[in-house]
Amino acid sequence: MLRLIFLLSVFAATPVLADPAADFARLIEDFEAHELAHDPIRAGRRGDLEAASRWPDNRPETLADKLSNERAFRDRLAAIDEASLDENDQVSHLVMAHLLDSRLAAAEFEPQRMSFTNDSGFFSVPVQVASSTRARSVEAAEAWIARLDGIADYFATQAAWLERGVASGFVQPELVVRRVIEQLESVLAIDPDEHPLLSPMQQLPDHIEQAERERLRRAARSSLVESALPAYRELLTFFQDRYLAEPRATIGISDVPGGREYYRWLVRHHTTLDTTPEAVHQQGLAEVERIRGEMEAVIEQTDFEGSFAEFLHFMRTDPQFYAESERELLMQAAWIAKRADDAMPRFFRHLPRLPYGVRAVPGSIAPNYTTGRYWSGDLDTGIAGGYMVNTYRLDQRPLYELPALTLHEAVPGHHHQVAIAQELENVPEFRRNTYITAFGEGWALYTEWLGIEMDIYETPYEHFGRLTYEMWRACRLVVDTGIHYFGWTQASAEACLLENSALAPHNVRTEVERYISWPGQALAYKTGELLIRELRAEAESALGAEFDVRDFHDHLLAVGAIPLEALALRMRNWITENQGD
Repeated sequence: MLRLIFLLSVFAATPVLADPAADFARLIEDFEAHELAHDPIRAGRRGDLEAASRWPDNRPETLADKLSNERAFRDRLAAIDEASLDENDQVSHLVMAHLLDSRLAAAEFEPQRMSFTNDSGFFSVPVQVASSTRARSVEAAEAWIARLDGIADYFATQAAWLERGVASGFVQPELVVRRVIEQLESVLAIDPDEHPLLSPMQQLPDHIEQAERERLRRAARSSLVESALPAYRELLTFFQDRYLAEPRATIGISDVPGGREYYRWLVRHHTTLDTTPEAVHQQGLAEVERIRGEMEAVIEQTDFEGSFAEFLHFMRTDPQFYAESERELLMQAAWIAKRADDAMPRFFRHLPRLPYGVRAVPGSIAPNYTTGRYWSGDLDTGIAGGYMVNTYRLDQRPLYELPALTLHEAVPGHHHQVAIAQELENVPEFRRNTYITAFGEGWALYTEWLGIEMDIYETPYEHFGRLTYEMWRACRLVVDTGIHYFGWTQASAEACLLENSALAPHNVRTEVERYISWPGQALAYKTGELLIRELRAEAESALGAEFDVRDFHDHLLAVGAIPLEALALRMRNWITENQGD
């Protein structure tokens, strides 16, 4: 009996051995549930019809609860010994830490007070979601109708945050707000019977009876006219009468309360590096000088007689460089995209299953939208990725830029990288959906350079177009820091692009306005690209004849988006491991 008591006491005193893998698995499960609960758009696409009837809930009390949960997740994550996890879980640990740390740091600045840029934001979400939504059942159609009815509350919640920004002086400059007003006016000018917010109802399946299909379409139109469009009008009035009551004339984020500290954090956030505005600015100046030298060399190949400025004028104005119709521009983009598809197996072993299409940017947002963008798809819901080409003002869309644009937005750029991440196996859902700007945009810019090896650029003018795009991203380092940290004017910022690249003046204006409205984001592109090119050069030097570009690319993309410092460590470990083969 005494021995039994002794053994029981020993067992009671012996701590239960921790199981970090099990603890982390439970944390992932809780975190994934949390993510889905706060993302009704993604949940709706996964088949949750209740979520498909709602918009994101950004009320202060909801966001406070969300932040509290994320603090708790961060504490739980910190208690798990990362080194005790397997390699796959270590990457998940790393990405989760990055996400949570970024959100907790951002919350200190209440970015919800400035929740839009010159070309997009909460106000553009309904139209964008509509473009990728198809009602395949009566229940799904009813959910979309409920979403149309919910736009008013969604906008009202966002407007309350903007009101908080107005009261605290944390507002966008007047010129940015004017662009938003133009887009709202454009949405309101569309004929209700042809409105993009009704696009989910256009292809109701035949298994729904005709009378029911007609009822659903009438109900959707009624919600559009009686609820959604009035919400847009009310938001328009808010911007015109309230947000612009005392418009901000300055353009740098440093001019708002707490803005200088905010920008220093944004630099670290978007580059994922421990760097400063001063260091980024100097790096940009060095890149501008380097690329300018390469541009001069390309001009010599054309036998053009004249100054650099005169060559830029020739590139911007000669009719040979411009499409005569929107269809021609899209066909040229599609042809380049297929040539890129044809070259992909020479540079990648692993190709995604999800295809992509070439589409025009919707007319309601095109005037102030970027020259091109990628809209992600979803294999499970039957939505292809979208390489979006801006066909507004054809005289500002030179064909010599299309090869670089296509590589960046389609393949091997955004579509390839995003689709590979979406199709990752045996990883948490958040890993498939995480987009880290410096990784994604750095990769896409790297692929513009890769296009040289892919034989995509066929003329000196197309090579100059690629260098124009690289110069564009180098100028971003200079311009973004110049505007938001060193007090540059808009004219000074535009001059960097106009004097050093063949970018069209309209594109320069919209791009600089984008940098004004979205501080720090533009720094990610060149930062990521420079690291990836550096890593490739290291791999080629170390591995020599054993270097295989397909293995390099596949390994770089194999775990999805990760911060740049982690990417550098991962790829250098790969180089070391392959040196021993």
